[in-house]
Amino acid sequence: MARKLPRKDVVIVGLGWTGSILAHELTDAGLDVVAIERGPWRDTATDFNVAYAPDELRYAVRKDLFLQPAQEAMTMRNDVSQTALPMRDYGSFLPGTGVGGAGTHWNGHTWRFFPSDFALKTHLTERYGAQRIADLQLQDWGVSYDEMESAFDRFEYLCGISGKAGNLNGAIQQGGNPFEGPRKRDYPLPPMQMTYAPTLFAEAARSKGLHPFPTPSANLSGAYVNPLGIAMGQCTACGFCERFGCANYSKSSAHTTVLPVLMRKSNFEARTECEVLKINLAADGKTATGVTYIDVNGETFEQPADLVLLNAYGLFNVRLMLLSGIGKPYDPASGEGVVGRNYCYQTNASTQVFFEGKHMNPFIAAGALGQSLDDYNGDAFDHGPLDFVGGAGINCIPTNGRPIQYRPVPPGTPRWGSAWKKATKQYYNNTLIFSSQGSSYATRGNYLDLDPTYKDRFGRPLLRVTFDFPDNDIRMSNWVSDRMKEIADALGGKQAVVGKQRKGWNSVPYQSTHNTGGAIMGTDPKTSAVNRHLQAWDVPNVFVIGASAFPQNAGKNPTGPVGALAYWAADAIRNHYLKNPGKLVEA
Repeated sequence: MARKLPRKDVVIVGLGWTGSILAHELTDAGLDVVAIERGPWRDTATDFNVAYAPDELRYAVRKDLFLQPAQEAMTMRNDVSQTALPMRDYGSFLPGTGVGGAGTHWNGHTWRFFPSDFALKTHLTERYGAQRIADLQLQDWGVSYDEMESAFDRFEYLCGISGKAGNLNGAIQQGGNPFEGPRKRDYPLPPMQMTYAPTLFAEAARSKGLHPFPTPSANLSGAYVNPLGIAMGQCTACGFCERFGCANYSKSSAHTTVLPVLMRKSNFEARTECEVLKINLAADGKTATGVTYIDVNGETFEQPADLVLLNAYGLFNVRLMLLSGIGKPYDPASGEGVVGRNYCYQTNASTQVFFEGKHMNPFIAAGALGQSLDDYNGDAFDHGPLDFVGGAGINCIPTNGRPIQYRPVPPGTPRWGSAWKKATKQYYNNTLIFSSQGSSYATRGNYLDLDPTYKDRFGRPLLRVTFDFPDNDIRMSNWVSDRMKEIADALGGKQAVVGKQRKGWNSVPYQSTHNTGGAIMGTDPKTSAVNRHLQAWDVPNVFVIGASAFPQNAGKNPTGPVGALAYWAADAIRNHYLKNPGKLVEA
């Protein structure tokens, strides 16, 4: 029997980026908020201390900051003809755990999606015709870029993003991204100082008539005090961002931007190492009454609340909805149902250019210190004569030169012995790497549901991931790889190796922790799990915030839109829902 606790105004599931932002906003509104986080408490001074934070073996190889399958596993397959099997180790993507979530170990790329991305189905249909996207299951977001602009701005200024505007109020700015949507003001900090490899890449790209610009970075180019009064320091380019916490207070995360203020509030409480088992519903199934969770000692509690916010990693938002009976599960055979629909990923490829005598110094690096170009991203170029839609950003962002895992060598090099040692010595400092990060467009057969066979340690069905790269996305990625070959040739190295994406998503090697969809937003309850305010259609006192809301994924990292959606939802709750609790949008 679960022990019933005193009622709270709001219970938040997950204390990462979105959970921290929503908790701050709603406690400011005077609400009594509790956040329940299944991972441990983490803090910069104690958990990412400079003496041991740059430990590649502990954090990058042994994955100390990441979710372990013993706590929550998933089953995976490429299509419905296969039997999904549980992964014994996370590989293709690495969900975080603990306070701060996946925002703790990210690289810091902070993008806005294009205006056309928010109305993708409408945009592509009007430009190319409905038949062009007939094999895809694309949807509009139900909210426009213009509506989201102020939310993007708030997140960028919370984080102190370093960058250069490319479009200020409709005026294209020299040196920025000419393809971005209009923004009201520039980034809060100037771009990071470029290292050698991105500088070479930008020069080669410009020689091909392309438009490189500094990657918008949550690694701070200078000291900064954010709107909450929290001070952060300048990035020292140590090369320990992805898979690591930042010891220098110079990579934006919940720890460095929100939590120092949030944790001092008397109307906020964080309970760590407590896992939410389900959202509790009233007898009619139309109102959430709170959540049931289990703590580290195995004791079960019921936490009543007037408002339940799902702010876990996107995949786990979907699983909790399925386990709790919120929304109709998606059925790929009929195309009906909404929870689990439109699961998407990222379609990537990489290029290596090997030089002699260049001295790239890859150890001088940061997670988002580099140059990018969007000439081939989204619908920034004419797809009329092509056989695909979508696109990819091309990014030269040398994130590290760490001693264990950074060992670039040309194809054909032995994997061990004296020849390998000679090659790794020669090319460690003489390799330039850049990559494409491509869109992932929804199809009827890519989805999430509960596995019929495998269960977790509490007896609940595991989440089942059914995914393969759509043919459209493969064609897109390979076309962009051909464009990368043109840039590689312009760089003039000794040898270039250009990767190409293939069918058959493999869940073992790491690719990207950019999982999106499954609880998508929209204007039609028959095709979306939440409305344009991220409110569950069927249970209006439940809001689901995160990349799970994306109807499809663009060729950019999702954190910027995720942060913006957090502010968008917070505004809807504070200024609309609290004044008149109930459905914000009628079906």
